[in-house]
Amino acid sequence: MPQIPLHYVDLRAFCYATEDEKRVEQALRTLLPEEFEIERVESEGHYGDRILVLSARVENADDVRHVLSRLADLEELDTFLEELDDRVTENTELFLRLDKQAAFAGEIRSGEGITFRAKVEAYPAKKEQAVENAEEVLERLRDEE
Repeated sequence: MPQIPLHYVDLRAFCYATEDEKRVEQALRTLLPEEFEIERVESEGHYGDRILVLSARVENADDVRHVLSRLADLEELDTFLEELDDRVTENTELFLRLDKQAAFAGEIRSGEGITFRAKVEAYPAKKEQAVENAEEVLERLRDEE
């Protein structure tokens, strides 16, 4: 994949009090390059229970390519392409939700638990241009399969 029209990719997963932090981290690492730093922020749920927010921002082009290469395994790429107008915001951000349990097992699937947010390059910074660029990225992933 030559040039990537993404400024960065943010990945985030919540680790609830009933979950094992190491397993949630492993799920997030399924998408990340080796030895990538994961930020941890402790928060509190509505009933006072502990919630740990694990997140990583991927900015280096090679690292972004690595994350995207993991998305190439998604069976739902065609569905995501059809939904791009709903998945790209006015702020030129692309949002996908990925299955945390599947990621823990080393698989990448659409689902709940991991939020993928990519800042899409768009000049001018308009949603329409961002949708076109995001479509280009997802189509390349689909074609590389």
